[in-house]
Amino acid sequence: MHTKSLQESYSLVKYPLAGHGKRNVEVLKKAFEQISGSIESEMYGKGKVIEDFQDKMANLLGKEAAVFFPSGTMAQQIALRIWCDEKGVAKVAYHPLSHLEIHEEDGLKELHHIETVLLADQTRVIELDDVTGMEEDVACLLLELPQREIGGQLPDYGTLEKISAYCREKGIKLQLDGARLLEVLPYYKKTAAEVCALFDSVYVSLYKGIGGIAGAVLAGSKEFTEKSKVWKRRHGGDLISLYPYILSADYYYDQRSGKMDAYYEEAKELAQLYNSCEGVYTLPTIPVSNMFHVHFEHPKGETEPILIQIQEETGIGFTGNLREKDSHSSYYEVSIGDLYEGVPKDLLNQSFQLLNEKMAKAFE
Repeated sequence: MHTKSLQESYSLVKYPLAGHGKRNVEVLKKAFEQISGSIESEMYGKGKVIEDFQDKMANLLGKEAAVFFPSGTMAQQIALRIWCDEKGVAKVAYHPLSHLEIHEEDGLKELHHIETVLLADQTRVIELDDVTGMEEDVACLLLELPQREIGGQLPDYGTLEKISAYCREKGIKLQLDGARLLEVLPYYKKTAAEVCALFDSVYVSLYKGIGGIAGAVLAGSKEFTEKSKVWKRRHGGDLISLYPYILSADYYYDQRSGKMDAYYEEAKELAQLYNSCEGVYTLPTIPVSNMFHVHFEHPKGETEPILIQIQEETGIGFTGNLREKDSHSSYYEVSIGDLYEGVPKDLLNQSFQLLNEKMAKAFE
């Protein structure tokens, strides 16, 4: 008898708890339904489609200019390269679990020959003492808000202000890895422009919380963004046409940017349900954005069958990707989107009652 995997089980549920829905062709079709077929494509980074969107994002972020990039990986490596060249110091600082350090195959080091200084330990965010205690001379400090790999934790806003002031005093540029910037604004109770004013340059993803197809924006001064366009060409980022990504990003930005407060409140509600179950806890305990991590005090091999059984019995989708933390525990990531509001509350409560019962039994 074939036993379904967790991923197979999750793909069949009626009510996934996280995300906006499946990333299939329908996402693109929906974005283009109301778009006139006569709109002209941009070409190699020039044209009304890309320029209007870049102006819109620059205004949102409170910066002089913004540039559309096909990927955030490209955008951030280029930002750091520009700041290193400007100062004549090929060294930057960031968190040990930064995307650049663990997901980019050392692109910053291999392509740009930039050294890295890792600040703080892996379990917490960068604090002011970590920055003021740096002995190395660096061109730029990169801060990720929120810090994804540790559950989306955030420094308090006062700390950000102090780090920003210190960096400006010492001539250290500050780059914001704001892949999920819009998602943290409800917690900080600030506008995007207010947060970005603390930083010299800013990257924002156009597919994470917004739910576009792909792409990113890099924003800063006019001088900075003009330099980034040169590097974008050098990286092969100036495709002849990027309009499918731009138009879909614009569409989903308009659809979802106003929902970040709701996603945040729903994330707190869902985290409370997880934390009511024995042997289960969230990181952070109270989310500070629409994302958090769910931890189980049981190994992956023991937790997966429980999740599969509940998903099949209730139609509520917890996850399709449980990860091993160590030999005794496991975890997965949750990011709240459009789907959560459509989950029936009775089924939701039933699924968590079952989770609590089964986890309690596993501890017997």
